Amino acid sequence: MVTDRLSTTFAALADPTRRAILARLTRGEATVKELAEPFSISGPAISKHLRVLEQAGLISRGRDAQWRPCRLEAAPLREVAAFTEEYRRFWDESYTRLDAYLQLLQDDVKEPHDDH
Repeated sequence: MVTDRLSTTFAALADPTRRAILARLTRGEATVKELAEPFSISGPAISKHLRVLEQAGLISRGRDAQWRPCRLEAAPLREVAAFTEEYRRFWDESYTRLDAYLQLLQDDVKEPHDDH
């Protein structure tokens, strides 16, 4: 089954543990052990999460002597941001219309119409 990159990225981001790992990597490179510290899950479970993130292109793993530091790769997140930008504009425009409508209602309350 062929999956587009955006779907793969969203699938990787769907898990809170993976999102927490990415959040940690925004502060800089980290080893698998450092990434695993805040979680009460097994080493193999962390490795599985890292594989999913790596397959989605969200992290890369380097080689530095004995350790393989993980680092954040932002390109897929830019694609998510571009995708969601259209929806942000939609909501901004919706809120602008709602604000205008509420202002109209307030103006009507302040200035009652004389129907006689």
